[in-house]
Amino acid sequence: MDYPLLYRKRIIPNECILLKDDLILFWDSDRIVTKWNALKPKKDLHHGYSCYFLQEGYKISKFYRLDGSLLYYYCDIISHEYSADWQKLIITDLLADVIIYPDGLVKVVDLDEIADALDMGAIAQSQVKSAMRSLNNLLVRIYDGRLRELTALMDSFC
Repeated sequence: MDYPLLYRKRIIPNECILLKDDLILFWDSDRIVTKWNALKPKKDLHHGYSCYFLQEGYKISKFYRLDGSLLYYYCDIISHEYSADWQKLIITDLLADVIIYPDGLVKVVDLDEIADALDMGAIAQSQVKSAMRSLNNLLVRIYDGRLRELTALMDSFC
């Protein structure tokens, strides 16, 4: 199966990057699972897996250290745009994120970036509304103890 090219678009900073090294492990109309190495390796972050939930508007990633131990789950709130003509899928990061640590601690981060993006005119009100709804739906599932349900497909590849 030929997969379209996968791009990550960021609002802050304004950039769109081809994820040329991401390996697509699974693709259907609702979900994509990828395996990747960190674009900009950090002290702890080395590689990971991601599951994009296209209709729900979020991506859940498992961040791993070099030794293969789980650093944490990182959840991005996203939107997507598919271009059949150009065979590309652009995933836009809508700024709000959720970090889930192995001990179960949940942190919601970067909400201030949404306000900054609104002030700069870099994000539309409709995108903010979509982001807040997706964030709420994701948090409800996490707080209901359904993280394993969300990560099951991705976990089958890890």
